[in-house]
Amino acid sequence: MWDTAFFALELTISGLLVGLMYSLVALGFVLIYKASGVFNFAQGDMTFLAALGLAALSVKLPLWVGVIIIIGVMVALAMAIERIVLKPLVARPPLVLFMATIGIAFFLQGLAQGVWGTQPRGLNLGVADETYEIAGIFVSSLDILGAIVAGVLVVVLVWFFQKTKTGRALRAVSDDHEAALSVGIPLRKAWGITWAIAGIVAIVAGALWGTRVGVQASLALLALKALPVLILGGIDSIPGAIIGGLIIGATENLAEGLLGPMVGGGIKNFFPYLLALIVLGVRPYGLFGREIIERV
Repeated sequence: MWDTAFFALELTISGLLVGLMYSLVALGFVLIYKASGVFNFAQGDMTFLAALGLAALSVKLPLWVGVIIIIGVMVALAMAIERIVLKPLVARPPLVLFMATIGIAFFLQGLAQGVWGTQPRGLNLGVADETYEIAGIFVSSLDILGAIVAGVLVVVLVWFFQKTKTGRALRAVSDDHEAALSVGIPLRKAWGITWAIAGIVAIVAGALWGTRVGVQASLALLALKALPVLILGGIDSIPGAIIGGLIIGATENLAEGLLGPMVGGGIKNFFPYLLALIVLGVRPYGLFGREIIERV
């Protein structure tokens, strides 16, 4: 009995650490959805592009130089997307914008592989992948690093949106586009800033996941892993993305470790989506999402 409880505790802790890294991917979706009301299908491909570029540059340049270059690339990319794709689609139905992000996703994946090649690459952040024993529980050094980075990034984002003038303007845009325009907040500039922030979040997520699992095209599928996190936490809630990631990370680990041996394993692949379906039936807008009420 004690052994099972201790095993469950170990699974929960390792799941929580991985869950924070899920939250990083989900944060990119939340930021763009809050500012523009668009589900950005390209977020996973932005993560892949950032990770592949960083892996390619880090072979020839110091890591910090590669990070600066990739930040410049992602910010320039955000500005280009705003000018070339979003500007002509202002006031169009959300479905049109969603389809545009699908096109952006395939373009980014082709662009990344066209510039930096199609071969899988490793990414070294200078942190050895070692396992530490803390109070009898084994924890990966990469998981600890990911959790620390994710925690710091969340604190910075919360401070930015709560305390800075630009952050408050972005929140106003997310609440009501027309009201924000009426008080002089430029909608297009807000979209550009939001995509740039989402691009920087993609760099952090891509660097951590690329170090953990390697940089390859399948990294773009991380977007699918973020879906149950968004459904659970709420697609328009930054705290929801964090708590949703923690819940998904812990419960999928527990399901795989405790129930997997009884049914042959593989539960980890579908359990988050099963949990998301249950939440959809009870709270369609997620645990922390905003319930939109339209009065007729």
